[in-house]
Amino acid sequence: MQNRLANKKAVITGGASGLGAAIAKKFAEHGAMVALTDLNYQGAKDQAAEINEIYPGAAFAFEHDVADQQSWQQVLSAANTAMGGISVLINNAGIGSVASVEDESLETFQKVFAVDVDSVFLGCKLAIPYMKQNQPGSIINVSSIAGLYAAGNMAAYNSAKAAVWLLSKSVALHCASAGYDIRSNSIHPTFVRTPIMYEMGAALGARSPQELEQSLARNVPLGRIGEPDDVSWACVYLAADESRFITGIELKIDGGMSAQ
Repeated sequence: MQNRLANKKAVITGGASGLGAAIAKKFAEHGAMVALTDLNYQGAKDQAAEINEIYPGAAFAFEHDVADQQSWQQVLSAANTAMGGISVLINNAGIGSVASVEDESLETFQKVFAVDVDSVFLGCKLAIPYMKQNQPGSIINVSSIAGLYAAGNMAAYNSAKAAVWLLSKSVALHCASAGYDIRSNSIHPTFVRTPIMYEMGAALGARSPQELEQSLARNVPLGRIGEPDDVSWACVYLAADESRFITGIELKIDGGMSAQ
């Protein structure tokens, strides 16, 4: 079972920390090559170095502005050369904002959409030509449970993550109708122990990380917040050939929240 992703070559955005770093490590553990991309280039290099200490030659790092088309073109070309192809794309990079529609600024609203939505559009559009040469392929777009269920103080984040949800379905149907063996699915984590959770928690007024975790856990039927590997295991499945008949779905990783 350690080779579930043998011969897979994955580009993972937001790879310097949080979910991106956890997914990259889990993919390497299961036999994949990984290209970690991030605006925080040093962080991506550090994560790649950690992976290569255990799995030599499995990881590469690239500086990447996911909201910029030219940056995508450069990174995908370089990753394709480094790994000898691209068969998996994980659109993970994202930012959040805590504000109502009245309080949110247009500048922040547009920035959230640029990082959370434009990046997914650009990634899918520009990676598919490479993935067509390395089929079967899998696109995994990291949305959020907040893309399915709204809150009054998350106007930008709710709408951006909802856009990722339906864009993923459009990409799935396009690839299927074009005859490509490339699947597209979205994943929807709830509260997961990552930097973005603590940043948004601070904006909501949490006095400490412990207070935030306890408060959030009370909303989850399983009684805890998620761990990064709760998400990375789901990505292993969606990237592996085990899931080759699964496309256009939204996979909720939410401890039962959406069942209520």
